[in-house]
Amino acid sequence: MKIAGLDIGTTGCKVTVFDENGAFVGRSYRDYPLIRGSFSREIDIKKLTEGVLSAIGEMVAAHPDIKSIGVTSFGEAFVMTDGEGKPLNNALIYTDPRGAEECSELVRKLGADRIARITGLSPHQMFSISKIMWFKHHMPDVFDRARHIFLISDYIVYVLTGERKIDYSLAARTMAFDIINLNWSEDIFKAAGIDVCMMSEPVPPGTVAGSMNGIDVIVAGHDQVTAAIGSGVFDGSSAVDGAGTVQCLTPIYDTLPDIGVMSENNYCVVPYVIPGKYAAYAFSYTGGALIKWCLDCFGKGETNVSLENAYTGSGPTGLLVLPHFAGAATPYMDTGSKGAIVGLTTGTTAPEIYRACMEGVCYEMCLNYETLKKTGIRFKSLSATGGGAKSSVWMQMKADMLDLPITTLETSDAGTVGCAMEAGIAAGIFKDLREAASVMVKKCGTYMPSPEMHEKYMDVYKRYRELYKAIRPLV
Repeated sequence: MKIAGLDIGTTGCKVTVFDENGAFVGRSYRDYPLIRGSFSREIDIKKLTEGVLSAIGEMVAAHPDIKSIGVTSFGEAFVMTDGEGKPLNNALIYTDPRGAEECSELVRKLGADRIARITGLSPHQMFSISKIMWFKHHMPDVFDRARHIFLISDYIVYVLTGERKIDYSLAARTMAFDIINLNWSEDIFKAAGIDVCMMSEPVPPGTVAGSMNGIDVIVAGHDQVTAAIGSGVFDGSSAVDGAGTVQCLTPIYDTLPDIGVMSENNYCVVPYVIPGKYAAYAFSYTGGALIKWCLDCFGKGETNVSLENAYTGSGPTGLLVLPHFAGAATPYMDTGSKGAIVGLTTGTTAPEIYRACMEGVCYEMCLNYETLKKTGIRFKSLSATGGGAKSSVWMQMKADMLDLPITTLETSDAGTVGCAMEAGIAAGIFKDLREAASVMVKKCGTYMPSPEMHEKYMDVYKRYRELYKAIRPLV
């Protein structure tokens, strides 16, 4: 018997298969294009679906004894369908700028504080409900044909099983879900002028939605939540450092944190997989995305590793990189902010710029860590996930800056591991998440912070804290 996890990202999807002893046995990947317009950021939902079905098909053909598969995806993006499930629009992703006026309309009707206390989110146009309203106002011919509204994970679950079910953590990314009562907010949907019946049924993460050719399909959760599960983080003593395209720091709260404090700093609160616990996201839109940009622009055929190793300094570069190349995420949530590299000279080298971009992402997380301390976090260590976790230089840099030990895992695909853990519980292989983690979460090594390097980085960080305020009025 085997179990699998499907992780659907903004530029590609992956399926990872494990045996009942938690051993990795196979992986498939498919990518799909991001459609960038002058005023749009979309994914062709048909190409995404084709990629997902192809990736699943490859693994099912190679491992016909797969018993169950968990499904996770990125949040916010949605697709409307007609009554037969035919997509009517491309999926608008979180960086798509549409929905600002609609978000303001909701705030005028309900108040920002009320929205935050219902949904756990500080109102922002990135969330689904504002963009759904945009379709209603600006593309009524499309909206009027819509009978169902899906986020990405529940859409794929629907394609696989015919069932419309969404887990609590993904539903929370709409800014229309009541995180206390764990249901859709009738007040918000009424204010938005959207029929709540168009949405999928909210269910606990780990729920079996249905089956696909004898394989149980599990509603696993939002990708950051499943990454936390796949990292073995189940309480507030540890947090997740997600070093993917987006850089994300995910702390767990053992009780509901003060929503007022969280909202003031633009931190969301979502229900966690364990009832009564909550997760929050501190993130930068450009984590690995910034590193890729830097490599593409300055690498001249170099690899990540060669650029990392080409840096000859023994400490911080001294350059300041504001990593807002796709806007600013927490704690600012300022889509108009732009990236900047400050401190260049004619002697500055490509390896220095590359290293400085890595530093900029870390400094931004230092800023978030400092701000999160006001919200009651208690974690003393981090578990690293994502492609960036493969970089020993970056991991040591984060440990030194944050002054926290960071443990890497055998697999950087913690999202698919978390999905497979939930699939294993549904298949009866594990009795609960902790037993699943004891088998499937395999630690590699821990990067311990250097007090000397921490002090050096903090000297630069004092200047970094002023960077956004200095740059923003100019752009």
